[in-house]
Amino acid sequence: MELTWHGHSCWHVQVGDTSLLIDPFFGNPQTSLDPSDVDDPDYLLLTHAHEDHIAHAGEFADSTLVAVPELAAYAEAELGIDEAVGGMGMNLGGTVECGDAFVTMHRADHTNGAMTGYEYDLGMPAGFVISDTKPTQEADPDSTTFYHAGDTGLMSEMKDVIGPYLEPDAAALPVGDHFTMGPTQGAIAVDWLDVDHAFPMHYDTFPPIEIDTDDFVKEVKATGSDADVHVLEGDESFTLE
Repeated sequence: MELTWHGHSCWHVQVGDTSLLIDPFFGNPQTSLDPSDVDDPDYLLLTHAHEDHIAHAGEFADSTLVAVPELAAYAEAELGIDEAVGGMGMNLGGTVECGDAFVTMHRADHTNGAMTGYEYDLGMPAGFVISDTKPTQEADPDSTTFYHAGDTGLMSEMKDVIGPYLEPDAAALPVGDHFTMGPTQGAIAVDWLDVDHAFPMHYDTFPPIEIDTDDFVKEVKATGSDADVHVLEGDESFTLE
């Protein structure tokens, strides 16, 4: 599985022959790419409808959308994205097969909304657990799993559900504070999830979320976690094996 961070919360995930793009927002200082520089992914995953997560979603209208039904309906009406997984999107707790990947949607503790002048019910914000095998209660040592937490605050489900049952090997966690977790709570999430690899995201995009990522590295160590923290440069890739 290859993971590429395009700054903020925008990730490209390659699982076998299947490409997935999460939260396309290329108007951030960590990427040098425009949406036109990116090949259309097979699947477009949206955690929620805030502008810094869907700003360029309409540029990938030929991709199959993975989002809650309410956001899928909004994307069809406002962003020109006609095809959603299952014909209507998916919802929290569900797992869908996306080519060579399995995508499980989990809640995120955050808000949701779109500033369009119209009122939409956009459903719950979410995070995604992406695996190359279907998740079951039987642990699979050959499975590779990546958790994109969305814009979440710290939540006990990381310790009680996502970590022990979905068993991510790696997690991308928002650590910019102010709107999401900061370095301290993000580090606790790393420990609760019991991942081998942790990636900070959703930081340094604009002044309220500017941080020193060394603080996140120190806080992870302070929890006693053995996770390796990878502070990627924008558009840098990491191979998860």
